[in-house]
Amino acid sequence: MEFDQVVTRRRMTRNFADLPISADQLERILDHARRGPSAGFTQGQDFVVVTDLEVKRAIAELCGEQGYVEVGFSPFISRAPVLIIPCTSEAAYHRRYQEPDKIQDDGTEIEWPVPFWYMDAGCAVMLVLLSVVNEGLAAGFVGVWDLNRLRELLGIPAEVTPMGVIPIGHPAPDKPSPSLKRGHRSKDQVVHQEHW
Repeated sequence: MEFDQVVTRRRMTRNFADLPISADQLERILDHARRGPSAGFTQGQDFVVVTDLEVKRAIAELCGEQGYVEVGFSPFISRAPVLIIPCTSEAAYHRRYQEPDKIQDDGTEIEWPVPFWYMDAGCAVMLVLLSVVNEGLAAGFVGVWDLNRLRELLGIPAEVTPMGVIPIGHPAPDKPSPSLKRGHRSKDQVVHQEHW
């Protein structure tokens, strides 16, 4: 598939067919995800892959799936054949930037202008979403409001932050998000040449 097609076909899907994802497809998706940019080549992102039905149901509950179902969406989190939970570690970045090749001349770590661990995690998530489309599959993204319960459920270390949940599967007809009524901002609204 051409890159333009991958980008324009990417959307948040909230219903999946009852079909499995091949191990090869999942391996390619995860291989792409780990190739995202990483400040200082920290590589502070990890991915928890969940296929167990009971664990998927528990994650769906943490994501508020019932609320989606009550407004007309399918149970797309628990029904997806695969859930990927992308994670990032701020501590990994601090450790990396205290190493000899990154430490400042005065022996201190840089002052972070933005939390690059979140930036890098966002890049990894986008690579997952685009790779899914490239595989002829579909994905969504949902937040989790109780990160400690998710950590406990999946055995995620305390210093690691789960960023959300990416349900992946073969697309099935779904209800469009009401947010789409807003439409896309125009190029003139988004792109600022030379200055704002």
